[in-house]
Amino acid sequence: MQTIRVQTSRPYDILVGRGLLDHAGELAREVNHGTRALIVTDSHVFPLFAGRVLRSFEAAGYAADVFVFEAGEEHKRLSVIQEIYTKLAQMAITRQDLLVALGGGVTGDMTGFAAATWLRGMDFVQIPTTLLAQVDASVGGKTGVDLDEGKNLVGAFWQPVRVIADVNTLSTLPPKTFADGMAEVIKTACIKDEQLFRELETGIAMKETHIEATIARCMDIKRGVVERDETESGERKLLNFGHTMGHALEKYYDYTDLTHGHAVALGMVIISEASERQHLTDPGTTMRIVEVLRKYDLPVPFGFRH
Repeated sequence: MQTIRVQTSRPYDILVGRGLLDHAGELAREVNHGTRALIVTDSHVFPLFAGRVLRSFEAAGYAADVFVFEAGEEHKRLSVIQEIYTKLAQMAITRQDLLVALGGGVTGDMTGFAAATWLRGMDFVQIPTTLLAQVDASVGGKTGVDLDEGKNLVGAFWQPVRVIADVNTLSTLPPKTFADGMAEVIKTACIKDEQLFRELETGIAMKETHIEATIARCMDIKRGVVERDETESGERKLLNFGHTMGHALEKYYDYTDLTHGHAVALGMVIISEASERQHLTDPGTTMRIVEVLRKYDLPVPFGFRH
C-alpha cells in the first residue's frame, strides 16, 4: 500500500493498494470518531461492493446504512442531494459522524457536496471504485452537482478526511468505463509528466504490473497541484485541459449519450489542434495525443485530419 499525504487546508492521506475495501471501516475509523456512517453509492456499484463496505464499517463500530441512487451523470442533481439530506436527518447524523462516497466521480462529487453542506460541514471519506475517480475525481476536494444550465455550476471546495483507493475494484469495470478513466490519465501525463506520456505510448504504464504505480503517480501529481492552488485561482486550471469543450459537449448531449472521459478526450484534441494552428503548441503534439487516445479506445473528433 502507498500513502500520499495531501497538505491542504484540511490535510489527509490517500491510500492506494489492493485489498483495501474490506478494511475501509477501520481505515476510516483512524480519522473519524463518530458513531454513525452513511455510505452513498449508485445502482451499479451497490450490488458489487456495498455489502462488503457496510460490513467493514459495522465491524469498525459504526451504526451504518447505505443510500443508493440511480447511476449516471444525469442523476448528479440537487434533487438527489435533497434525498441524501433526508436520509441524514432520519439517521440523526451529526457533524462528528461520517459520509462515505463509494463509487465513481458522480458519487464522490455529490457525497462531498452533501458533506460540505450538511450542518455546514462534516467528514467524508472517498472510496473511488473507477479509474476516473481514483486518478482524478477523488482527490482535491471539488464537489458539486449539475444544473440544466451547465455542469458543476453548484458546489464547494471540501476536502475528504481520507481517500481509500482499492485497485482491485477496477477489475469489475466495463471496457468503456475503464477507457473513460484513461482520458484523465492521459490528461495528467499531457500537462505534467512527459515520461508518463511516453509510457502510455508504449503501453507499459497500464500493464497489470504497473497500473497501481501509475494510479498513485497521477494522484500524486494532482496532489501537488492542489496543494499549490487549492481553490483553482491559477495552476489548478491546468487540470481542466480538455474540460472546457468537454463539458460543453456533455451538456449538448444532455449528460447521457457522451461520457465525461470521452468528452474530455474530444476536448483535448480540439484545443490542441487549435493551439497548433496558432503556433502556441509544437507541431505534431495533437497527433501524438490522438494516437494515444486511439490506443486506449477513446474517441477523437470525427473526420480528424492532421
